[in-house]
Amino acid sequence: MKPNSARILLHFLTFIFITLSHSTATQLPSFIHCLSTALPFSTLSHLLHTPNTSSYSSILNSSIKNLLFSTSPKPLLILTPSLPSHLQPIIICSKSHNTPLRFLSGGHDYEGLSYRSLNSHHQPFILLSLSNLHNITIDVNAKQATAWVQSGTILGELYYKIAKVSSNFNFNSNNLNLSYGFPAGICPTVAVGGHFSGGGFGTLLRKYGLAVDNVVDAQIVDVNGEMMDRESMGEDLFWAIRGGGGASFGVVVSWKVKLVHVPHLVTVFTIHKTFDQGAVELVYLWQDIASRLHEDLFIRVIIQRNEFGQVEALFNSLFLGNCEQLLLIMNESFPNLGIKPSDCKQMSWIESVMYFAGYTNGEPLETLLVRQSQPERYFKATSDFVTRPVPKSVWTWIWDRVKDEGAGVLILDPFGGKMNQIEGSEIPFPHREGNLYNIQYFVEWRKIGEAEKHVNWVKGVFEGMGPYVSKDPRAGYINYRDLDLGVNEEEEGISSYFKGRVWGVKYFKGNFERLARVKGRVDPSDFFRSEQSIPPLFLESEEVDGDVINSF
Repeated sequence: MKPNSARILLHFLTFIFITLSHSTATQLPSFIHCLSTALPFSTLSHLLHTPNTSSYSSILNSSIKNLLFSTSPKPLLILTPSLPSHLQPIIICSKSHNTPLRFLSGGHDYEGLSYRSLNSHHQPFILLSLSNLHNITIDVNAKQATAWVQSGTILGELYYKIAKVSSNFNFNSNNLNLSYGFPAGICPTVAVGGHFSGGGFGTLLRKYGLAVDNVVDAQIVDVNGEMMDRESMGEDLFWAIRGGGGASFGVVVSWKVKLVHVPHLVTVFTIHKTFDQGAVELVYLWQDIASRLHEDLFIRVIIQRNEFGQVEALFNSLFLGNCEQLLLIMNESFPNLGIKPSDCKQMSWIESVMYFAGYTNGEPLETLLVRQSQPERYFKATSDFVTRPVPKSVWTWIWDRVKDEGAGVLILDPFGGKMNQIEGSEIPFPHREGNLYNIQYFVEWRKIGEAEKHVNWVKGVFEGMGPYVSKDPRAGYINYRDLDLGVNEEEEGISSYFKGRVWGVKYFKGNFERLARVKGRVDPSDFFRSEQSIPPLFLESEEVDGDVINSF
């Protein structure tokens, strides 16, 4: 480092330490000095944000999607790397100076674990935001069209870029009716880093499976600061990060995904049915039909209270074909719903993305590029998987519960199709054949001080549904994270693995042990740790950093 640069850096670091509290400052100088030896001053000054800078508040506030966590303990610093190479010294310095990291791609973790810590000792942490790592590189010239997508990319950006490439690409003569799409979630502001690492499903899951079923390579920085791709990380780790929660194993920098074919025109519909219009009977029928429909047809159900105070079921659908084809399938498979030609809307796949995201008033496609700003709501959610039809009387009970809680919503996503064709051990996401649909129980509110009432509603509905959903274990979806299922608490005489099993088998079933063994191999010191991170499990008498570690 040149003398002048060294003086500038010294002044810069002095300013940082002065602006931090005394208790905080004593923990950071060595970490920041370590970074300064690996990164130039110009880089360090742009990626490092302290609590006394306006950028710190702006970044943190835009990351918090749930106001329940707006008063949680704040990170010591926020780091915003703009190049993958920045990640390596950050991880090396953080580990060597015992400064825990929390890292986020979009901040949609339902329990906020990407930007807050519930550590009982309130151990300070550094927030590593990947929001500036959002490059997308698409290749449609090979036999299989693919895209490299960095983890800070939001789904809206990915969908938009795919649509733009499709509109500019001349398909060969055999595929004149096709465009490109990708099977991932409905919310465009969710970032791919967390979404992919938990599985990721949306309107194309019955045709193409999960987002992560279509991942063919990835780049990850491990606990030693080594950048690895699929070949160098090995198949065990590549298996683990595709649905097992990537944040447990390292920082996944980017994902290589294969794009899928969709028709130039698809068809959507949303049919509203109230109790008096036979909604309970229709939901009861739907749950036995939806998973057996043609794989090109996706019909989800949303149960909520409408603006008139009535509880209604919305049958919300995407069909990969035209209206005429859809009507033929519906009249044969689900005539009770009574769909009419006037219910159908034909549009491009990217317009259907806008439709499902709630943009139905002619908003431009560029709306998909907008990242969510400061949150305006509190919410609580949890989930279930259903393996056999729920009795009709239970749906009547649900109607009463939703009527009691005006902000409560149940979202039912059908499985079947491609989901039945993939083994439950193929990736960590185990919820395949035998699952009819997933339920998300969700409630949101906007007034401070109402948390107990609304959270208790979710817990009450979840408890009431216990006899009618999956068992041994009662399964949940990691991307609908719920800390009420259990956390990694440290207790004397009980290994973190057995504590982790409490919630881990609910998300991953029989795949949990394999995940824990991968964790024990790639991060034996459990540096990448959160309240629901995969705990390490060791083979008997394995050596870790020269010490003999026993499994139990």
